[in-house]
Amino acid sequence: MKLIIAVILSSLIGLNSFGQTAHNTYLDLLALSKELRQIERTALPNGVPDYRIQTIKTIEQKLLLYKNKHSKIDTSGWSLENRVDYVLVKAEMNALEYNCRILKPWQRDPAFYAIVWNEQSDTPDHEGPTSFSAIELWKYNFPLSPTDAAKLSASLKIIPPLYEQAKLNLTGNARDLWSAGIGNIKEQVVILEELANKTNNTSVELTQSIVAAKKACNQFILWLEKKLPSKYGSSGIGKEQYNWHLKNVLLVPLTWDDEVMLLKRELTRAYASLQLERERNKNLPPLNPISNKAEYLQKTDEAVTKMMQFIQQKKILPVKEYMEPALRKHLGDFVPEQNRNFFSIISHLAPAVLFSHSTHWFEVEGLIKDPNKSLLRKDALPYNMWMMRDEGLATSMEETLMHAGMWDENPRARELVWIMLAQRCARGLASLYAQANMINYEQARKFQVEWTPKGWTGDESLVGFEQHLYLRQPAYGTCYVTGKYLIEKVMMDMSRLHQNNFTLYNFFEKFYAAGIIPVSLVGWQLTGNDEEIKKLLKK
Repeated sequence: MKLIIAVILSSLIGLNSFGQTAHNTYLDLLALSKELRQIERTALPNGVPDYRIQTIKTIEQKLLLYKNKHSKIDTSGWSLENRVDYVLVKAEMNALEYNCRILKPWQRDPAFYAIVWNEQSDTPDHEGPTSFSAIELWKYNFPLSPTDAAKLSASLKIIPPLYEQAKLNLTGNARDLWSAGIGNIKEQVVILEELANKTNNTSVELTQSIVAAKKACNQFILWLEKKLPSKYGSSGIGKEQYNWHLKNVLLVPLTWDDEVMLLKRELTRAYASLQLERERNKNLPPLNPISNKAEYLQKTDEAVTKMMQFIQQKKILPVKEYMEPALRKHLGDFVPEQNRNFFSIISHLAPAVLFSHSTHWFEVEGLIKDPNKSLLRKDALPYNMWMMRDEGLATSMEETLMHAGMWDENPRARELVWIMLAQRCARGLASLYAQANMINYEQARKFQVEWTPKGWTGDESLVGFEQHLYLRQPAYGTCYVTGKYLIEKVMMDMSRLHQNNFTLYNFFEKFYAAGIIPVSLVGWQLTGNDEEIKKLLKK
């Protein structure tokens, strides 16, 4: 009997979450992934993140060992899902290599050191390179409990020594990143001042930590401004490295030139479709913008209700109980007309048009309420590897709901969908030219404004934020449109595979279930066709 029990226990221990035995080394992949995701989270004894040059070199040396381990893992006999995970880990290792070898945010990008965040991103993780020491103020409940006050105080104490280290680490010569990044540190000062007002008299220790952090920010700003005149280099990574990033990290089967062609085509389609919609709607009254806060609350509430009912009634995708509450937490606020940027102009005309993109929040909440079964996919992937899949899906949802009939009763709203696509193409093309160092940051901003439909840009501070982000994180500016195209390709492949049995509901059910991973991996898992992946992995 004891022998039988021992055999059973041994069998159970050898099984992983996908029912495979340990001898075919999926558990080795999980262990390797766990180590990999900790490698850049190196901290000094006082808890300060360590981005010193000697530490980065050590990380690169460890990465070579990890790549060697990964190459020796035998995937024969693995399930398709686990083989997808194997390639995903390879892409993560490439992402770390790219960060250390090319992007080097700790060396080139002052904005990397902005670590205090007062708002949650609508994406799985922060947009752009961000230190693992990020302080998420939006996670705290105010007024703070004594425990939270102590926790926040301890976190803020990292800022002074981190900024002293930053002065040694920041040896890059990327002028536009340097110049625009100063603004991010200035924003830290504003956030800290707001925090001081919110926590006045909470605790002496917290007050002192805020004061010290604010002082460190101001000193850092002075240092950055002093160094700025000596910075003259370009900030884009160039076509060759951009292509390497697309292929090896994001697993995108396109090049810089392909993306230029794609975005030009989509820009043309957006403008032409807009004019066709206007022709069709020429006898209809224009959309009336929301004019006050009460109306905004009413219209946004109605928009969410209508959109969620539409998705359910039309069976567009599986609706989970957490989705609508997640969306309702982020409806925005009424903005006076003179202060509206591009997206607030849209939301004050037809809120649900923007909310179709805000289906982002379904996935952000799903990471908590409905995590993926794969241990490698249950959390947000590092290095913004989720960008094509996440932003592409949110962008494609705008057209999906429109084509499904969302705006049949309000045809003028269809015009807004094309205007949003045109704007995304404009900013994406600008970012491509900036990454290729064909234009600089200011020229990219002007290009975006010029090619956004006239009268729709609004407050141009948003333009500056967007082009700065896209300069910091190559391929982010194009991921909305490129990601949408890649998803449409998967939809095409699935429709051809299933022919008369294809439904949007089944497609999105499988698509969401695959997780927030590169779209090419989703396509492989859903269709079983690995030809595209083989080409991407071929050296």
